[in-house]
Amino acid sequence: MKTLGLIGGLSWESTADYYRLINTIIQKRLGGLHSAKCLMYSFDFQEIAVLQHEGKWKQAAEAMIDAAVKLETAGADAIVICSNTMHKAADDMEQHLSVPLLHIGDAAAASMKEQGISTAVLLGTAFTMEQNFYKKRLEHSGLTVVTPIAEERNIIHSVIFDELCRGIIKEESKERILSIIKGVNTAGAAGIILGCTELPMLIKPEDLDIPVFDTTQLHSKLAADFLLNNI
Repeated sequence: MKTLGLIGGLSWESTADYYRLINTIIQKRLGGLHSAKCLMYSFDFQEIAVLQHEGKWKQAAEAMIDAAVKLETAGADAIVICSNTMHKAADDMEQHLSVPLLHIGDAAAASMKEQGISTAVLLGTAFTMEQNFYKKRLEHSGLTVVTPIAEERNIIHSVIFDELCRGIIKEESKERILSIIKGVNTAGAAGIILGCTELPMLIKPEDLDIPVFDTTQLHSKLAADFLLNNI
């Protein structure tokens, strides 16, 4: 089995889900006492979050590159960024790596195509919803992405950073986001992309009557598939 290099702590709440999901898939498919071979670099998310909100993306990318190179040097055969937002640094990171970076956007796009969905509402941090790095990745796969209006994006962003990244789950926040989703869906989108790895803590597929693309789960499956295809 190959070895995954996980870049986590972005936040640790969703990183824990990655570790659980990847190992659950490996154990289920291989049986016995099998689990995933992993290396992890876990950030102090406060440091990265400050860089994000101050717009210091170059410094954030340098930190991500350093983490990825350390993981490759330690023996990782592929890199997994356990975050949607920090895929903003993915292109820069790939230039410093000789091993593949398994992109979360590719996992989402593949699942959408498999289900015949061409247009979806993208939910995530304000950075993910408002900047082009994530949308372009999906658009290059022939998909169309729409986002909520600015006020609603701010609500979602606040729920992510002030609640979910701190492990706080509020029913009222869930209802607010579901209301936002139902409003945006009138634009003709046929699916919902949970484009923040913390959002699945709050929003579940059974909460909606249209397809929900849980990027934490889809990315974890992509990572596990890499390992299972390289035994």
